[in-house]
Amino acid sequence: MYAKHFLLFVFLSNIALIQGQVFQGSKEYTRGDTLRGSLRPERSSYDVLKYNLNVKVEPSKKYISGFNEIFFRVIENMPIMQLDLFENMKVDSIVHQGEKLNYTRDFNAVFITFKNALIAETIDSLSIHFSGHPTIAKTPPWDGGFVFSKDKNGKDWVSVAVQGTGASLWYPNKDHQSDKPEEAEIHVAAPNGLMNISNGRFTGKKDLENGFTEWSWKVTNPINNYNIILNIGDYVHFADKFRDLDLNYYVLAYNLEKAKKQFQEVIPMMECFYEHFGEYPFKEDAYKLVETPYLGMEHQSAIAYGNEYKMGYAGTDISKTGIGKKFDFIIIHETGHEWFGNSITSSDIADMWIHEAFTSYAEAVYIECRWGKEDALKYFNGLQKTMISNEEAIIGDYGVNKEGSFDMYYKGANMLNTIRSVINDDEKWWALVKDFSENFKHKITNSEEVIAFFEENSNETLAPIFNQYLYHSKIPVLLLKKEKKRIYYRWDASVENFKMPIDVKLGKRIKRIKPNSDWEKLRGTRKMRKVNPDLERFYVEVEKL
Repeated sequence: MYAKHFLLFVFLSNIALIQGQVFQGSKEYTRGDTLRGSLRPERSSYDVLKYNLNVKVEPSKKYISGFNEIFFRVIENMPIMQLDLFENMKVDSIVHQGEKLNYTRDFNAVFITFKNALIAETIDSLSIHFSGHPTIAKTPPWDGGFVFSKDKNGKDWVSVAVQGTGASLWYPNKDHQSDKPEEAEIHVAAPNGLMNISNGRFTGKKDLENGFTEWSWKVTNPINNYNIILNIGDYVHFADKFRDLDLNYYVLAYNLEKAKKQFQEVIPMMECFYEHFGEYPFKEDAYKLVETPYLGMEHQSAIAYGNEYKMGYAGTDISKTGIGKKFDFIIIHETGHEWFGNSITSSDIADMWIHEAFTSYAEAVYIECRWGKEDALKYFNGLQKTMISNEEAIIGDYGVNKEGSFDMYYKGANMLNTIRSVINDDEKWWALVKDFSENFKHKITNSEEVIAFFEENSNETLAPIFNQYLYHSKIPVLLLKKEKKRIYYRWDASVENFKMPIDVKLGKRIKRIKPNSDWEKLRGTRKMRKVNPDLERFYVEVEKL
């Protein structure tokens, strides 16, 4: 599934990270990939406004049924609409204005034919009823699917994780990141005696008098399809507050005391993220951590937490520096996604580095807030050795639901740290990051827009740097050679006319040089052994010829 080299095998063994299910490696693309990943007229002709999702979950049968009422604005006259639902799930009926509509299925796409084309600039709705045995995840969260499990007391414990695989694995929707509903209602019928926790705020429960209780939640902010979630279990609730943000925690009853201790880390995390990224982007919907039977996922306003109340990543330090065991990885990383991924979303998963690079960088931001910049750099440098392959480009293929390489996480984070070092002004850098977070809040974007923002607002030439790290597998190599008792330097890079400043230690002195693709004379020393580029703050290689 990943690359064949040992280092990537280590990725799978050690971490593979929460969104491992979306990384699919090289493949031949099919019509199914195009239907899933592209914006054809049947998709681009309408904008989703709201989902009203109603689902009954029968854990004993591993079966779900219900309907999704979809409210949308017609952008262009639309005779046919594409929705998405995995082909193993049954479409029971599609109802529009009181009448059942005809439809056809092609791979996981559902094509709905209207009796008369819907007219542009009108607002409409339809309900699609569905049922079936949803795909069950074999190794959640690394493959998408439902999780039907039992807690230690033998009670049903059910959740789902589908980021990248697609929310249409279990409910019908427009399954493309370019279109978020502006709001959502989630109503889940669970067996009596169990709770369901979904996104947003709790709006009430109702005994259905058939052995099931319906639990209702409402989201008042834009939300990605894959973030819409259900969590059914024997939960207990406790709460806290950070400034005017409500903090809610739902954990299995027997883990209550552990959770009260472990989740104290949320307060210093919020202090740090508010300072550097701005206030929590979904304050109206509150913040939740919900214990899950898998490691974790960034479900908006209902973060999936399954780190078993351990420090590090499932009790390990992915950086192998000791720094990674100072914090609970799942709390920090998955909450970071609330700003980067959930609030700021890439329109195509080919640009998922926008989610993962900034969120992985947020880990080091938190470390710097708590323990200082030296530890943050130590963490970054450790990750360079353990978590980066430099074998494939970070950017994926557009229009076919294909993201790029696993390097979007920590190569992407090290790229951002390098850009911080290029700017060389921390006050300016942190203002830039916060402005990005606040200006792009709740927006759908792409690589071109993000790169342009950083370049225009920093007054630095950053596009070639972004392009080198994102679109090419290799990182820049600083070449040094000695010729006629003088030292010369230049960059070896894939981007034409690549330029990037870098700090070099010349004995006891620090000098900033500005290499390009041509050889330049290094002034300040003639001894190669005294030339030591700053590899702590700049993620590059050095080759002394």
